[in-house]
Amino acid sequence: MSKEAQEPQDSPGSADSQEAPPAAPAAVTAVDPRLLVREEGFAGYWGEFRRKLRSGELGSLPVVVGLIVIGLVFQLNDSAFLGAENLSNLFVTAAGTGLIAVGIVFVLILGEIDLSVGSVSGLASAVFAVLNINHGMPEWLALVLAILSGAVVGVVHGFFFARIGVPAFVVTLAGLLGWNGLMLQVLGSNGTINLDDSGLVAGLTNHYFSDVAAAYGLATLAVAAFFLTSWRDGRRREAMGVPSRPLSEIVLRTVALAVPAYVVAWLFNQYKGLPLAVVIFLGVVIALDFVLRRTSYGRKVFALGGSVEAARRAGINVSAIRISVFALSGTMAALGGMFLASQINAANQSSGAGSLLMNAIAAAVIGGTSLFGGRGSTWSALLGVLVIQSIASGMALLGIASAVQYMITGAVLLAAVVIDSVSRRTQKTAGRA
Repeated sequence: MSKEAQEPQDSPGSADSQEAPPAAPAAVTAVDPRLLVREEGFAGYWGEFRRKLRSGELGSLPVVVGLIVIGLVFQLNDSAFLGAENLSNLFVTAAGTGLIAVGIVFVLILGEIDLSVGSVSGLASAVFAVLNINHGMPEWLALVLAILSGAVVGVVHGFFFARIGVPAFVVTLAGLLGWNGLMLQVLGSNGTINLDDSGLVAGLTNHYFSDVAAAYGLATLAVAAFFLTSWRDGRRREAMGVPSRPLSEIVLRTVALAVPAYVVAWLFNQYKGLPLAVVIFLGVVIALDFVLRRTSYGRKVFALGGSVEAARRAGINVSAIRISVFALSGTMAALGGMFLASQINAANQSSGAGSLLMNAIAAAVIGGTSLFGGRGSTWSALLGVLVIQSIASGMALLGIASAVQYMITGAVLLAAVVIDSVSRRTQKTAGRA
């Protein structure tokens, strides 16, 4: 018997047999790219930025660049575009459509669509006008019932979609027609009901906090909240041993937020002051962003957008989440409708009609919410509606026909969808989708 044959063999349970084989000389250990960023400083951030571009993780970059380009183009053609009055009116006018777009964001994250939001917004304004003006109900109570009517409509849509199995497109298309008809029925033969010009609803878009401390105070509060939240999140992640942003990056990001925040506050104070509509709009965006990113409910919404079957196997009540999302969409449509009624101080047969539906959907998509589901943010509604309203405002200043505005908005929407599609394809290629 040879010497090799006489040597004892390692048993399967021995320590030597359980040792991992040595790595090949050319092997590279995978490292979290976020850790490399922290080690390399600003060079690491530039590398991370390039990596995200290559993998299709564009985030809000396209829409931010688009806003800058739009601002420069219109400012060069009319110096009033970036003036205090125009920008203040732009933000106030955008609030109604933006609130509706926030609800659309939730529906799009599910990978669905809600075509009824325009009609629901008009119905809510009609319900408020009839209850308050025709029947003398207190404004606050009529406002609550009008918003609740939107929630009820959303629940109806969600029930037919989630429980009966009717496609959301069909259900909400039927709602677009049906609720518009009900609005006309509620308004009656007159067709127009004027609101109290000094009332609660009128103040939604006409009230301004004239004290300069209001605008600067809101900017300071927003910047401080951002810094403290980021710092607290970093400390928590550091304590758990996972990659976190260093204090230098948190400070840099806070400064990047503070500059535009204080500039906008200064512009508001150059006109009438801080608009109430802006305060409410930002409050809703921040609150629902917290719901999406920081609660189990938000995670369930994203889970459904990623894969319904996987969400169901994980124990998520798919029907309940779907119904709640459409209820939220209806609620936001009703709230947005009240802001739109406040702008004209009336509820009439054209409420919720025209390009409102398309603008609300376009705002969500242009801002970065994916039409394919699973990705989006309430900030998408804010950024997207600013793009649309900036185009409309600039066109109005230059005296360009609305037909051209529709074509340009359509082109911007198409560009956003193309970017979304290319981004998803790139992420799949990079193994990140």
